[in-house]
Amino acid sequence: MFDNIRADLQTYGGDWGAQGFWVMLVYRFGRWRYGVRPALLRKLFSLIYKVLFKFVQIITGIELPCEVVVGRNFVIDHFGGIVISGYARFGDDCRIRNGVVVGLKNVSEPIAPIIGNNVDIGAGAKVLGNIRIGNNVVIGCNAVVLIDVPDDALAVGVPATVKLKKPALLAQD
Repeated sequence: MFDNIRADLQTYGGDWGAQGFWVMLVYRFGRWRYGVRPALLRKLFSLIYKVLFKFVQIITGIELPCEVVVGRNFVIDHFGGIVISGYARFGDDCRIRNGVVVGLKNVSEPIAPIIGNNVDIGAGAKVLGNIRIGNNVVIGCNAVVLIDVPDDALAVGVPATVKLKKPALLAQD
């Protein structure tokens, strides 16, 4: 747990006041408590986690339950209005901004998106349902993504349309 917290603090540039870091701190504690033995002590830590989770949710406006799988260097920019389903999964080097929802499309289908590595989700975007977001993807501000997005793509609009990123132009002699 402490190695993850140190890495999170480094990701946030050593800023203890970053509200995204507060959320990650509570998230890491929530994940860690699952391995605590004996069961009575784990239940005490679970109670502490639930209080901390609710506190940080009220203070920051960010809901990141400990059931979410989050990779390394997960950054929450511009706190507020962020809701992430406990069924979601994030790869490494992901960044989300204010107003983002990553969750279920239908309550009857408890399946949330699987998000790859190096994904940047713009402010106000909604990523919903049983979909996969590839690696090196940018999701535009206020996009509503309901379909799979392949690697190296851009998703924009309502509903989102997918555009492949153009490769860098080769330098000519």
